[in-house]
Amino acid sequence: MNEALKELLDLLDLEQIELDIFRGRSPEERIQRVFGGQVAAQALVAAGRTVPPERYVHSLHAYFIRPGDPAIPIVYNVERIRDGRSFTTRRISAIQHGKVIFTMSASFHIMETGVEHQAAVMPDVIAPESLPLFQDRMLEVVGEDSPWREWLARPRPVDARYVTPLTWEAHRDPELRGSETNVWFRYDAELPDDPLLHVVLAAYASDFTLVDTVLLTHGLAWGASNVAGASLDHAMWFHRPFRVDDWMLYAQESPWSGAARGLARGEMFTRSGELAVSVVQEAMIRVS
Repeated sequence: MNEALKELLDLLDLEQIELDIFRGRSPEERIQRVFGGQVAAQALVAAGRTVPPERYVHSLHAYFIRPGDPAIPIVYNVERIRDGRSFTTRRISAIQHGKVIFTMSASFHIMETGVEHQAAVMPDVIAPESLPLFQDRMLEVVGEDSPWREWLARPRPVDARYVTPLTWEAHRDPELRGSETNVWFRYDAELPDDPLLHVVLAAYASDFTLVDTVLLTHGLAWGASNVAGASLDHAMWFHRPFRVDDWMLYAQESPWSGAARGLARGEMFTRSGELAVSVVQEAMIRVS
């Protein structure tokens, strides 16, 4: 297990400071604001700590209200909205400097049987083992002398391998632009058999590439275009048990952008083609 993954698992081990109140921290990095996937993952951990283990999270709906300050801890306040016979509902507020920066509603459900179908079909794409690491591919684009080299050399908790073009590649070559992104990802270490942990890590990974699908359509790229953006809201539905230490394909598309916003949808498939997670996100996209 690399140091980046160890650090992430440590970040997700929140400190409980009172009944239904938890405290989390951010990595010691020089970043302007807290990564949205981190806040969502920590909020989900806080909610899960207040729910019986036999109830599994099946959906979350979140709003990013203010940028998070990475220099100070984040306090997560969990409200016990309902504990029913089959469903449990929690509302989580993330607080910094006395203000709410993020809210989430999460619903948990006991294991039940019912009718089953899956209309979504996993894209027929090249296997992850045949694809280069994201870092190596990005380094080829920016060059060995790029100031990005140090950032790309850092270990990452998630092994991501792009089937489709990177935003930087599409920025340089208009023929590579498109509204779909396919990325294989996994956490490259054997993880505990805790279902909540695998869901939380999927939530963390879900925010890495989704907004990029909007940029890819227009040939924009962070750091290469005069573009600024931020996640506005994020919703996820968890359909079946899965493991994020096995390869999963994150198939993403952007059906619309306008009014300084962009919408992106994603589906996470297990390697065998089972739909495990559905994701929708809207983001602010401003180009100067």
